[in-house]
Amino acid sequence: MPSEPSPVRKNGIRENADSVRANTPEAGRFAAGSQRPHLDRLEGVALVTGAGRGIGASIARELAEAGMRVAVAARTAEQVETVAEEIGGLALVGDVSRQEDVESWTRRVETELGPIDLLIANAGIGNQDGATWEVPVEEWWDVFEVNLLGVHLTCRAVIPGMLERGRGRIVITGSGAAYLPGQRHTAYPASKAAVCRYGETLAGELDGRIPVFFFSPGLVRTEMTDRFGDDAPWTPPELAPQLVRVLASGRADALAGRYLHAEHDDIEELIGRADEIVANDLNAIRLRR
Repeated sequence: MPSEPSPVRKNGIRENADSVRANTPEAGRFAAGSQRPHLDRLEGVALVTGAGRGIGASIARELAEAGMRVAVAARTAEQVETVAEEIGGLALVGDVSRQEDVESWTRRVETELGPIDLLIANAGIGNQDGATWEVPVEEWWDVFEVNLLGVHLTCRAVIPGMLERGRGRIVITGSGAAYLPGQRHTAYPASKAAVCRYGETLAGELDGRIPVFFFSPGLVRTEMTDRFGDDAPWTPPELAPQLVRVLASGRADALAGRYLHAEHDDIEELIGRADEIVANDLNAIRLRR
């Protein structure tokens, strides 16, 4: 599952040096876990990729608990079948970077559960193992094929149906690795920078028709990130699923195309300031001179 690099900290608060944020005195109230956000009830069908374990599995559970019919997709049959059985969902096995697999998933979901109302493009893999100039080219490129091409293929598969029905939402899992300093391997941060830019641009292309969101789940402790050790600034695992639940509700549609962080953004506060955020181009990864 996507991970986030060690943050730069100042006075105990993570600093996003290259991200223009909507900073307020209340920022972090939701992130600090002092209260669970409004529990929206949801309906319809959701497809969650990378849902066999980690963040994706947690999102699938949250959406099912909220009332959605959920399809869980990943490469490992045992994992997706376990999650699907737990939530009463549909298990889909395949590779998110293979067009034929993604299109097969879409057909199965629509046949067995109904039209897809929500896509969670979450599937991702971590960095290459080794120096950039030494790692085999195919291993380096595989990170892009899963993290970026996988997002594109899933979006491409569901958008025509959403447009035809006049409804739908897309949520893409990004990462702070897209812009935070201190990276030492090229594949993962470069792929996530592309994912975030893809999400923002797609939101503009679909403006007024399909809300597209991209967000960072923070540094969530999963099988992929456990190597960072006990002293890492771990993000509570429930925050990303809770944020996705709010985004799925439609209450945050005005924030489509904005960079959102599961831990450091109070989504309810941002919803209340959406007009200001859009007018001032806040919560955006920008170069300011």
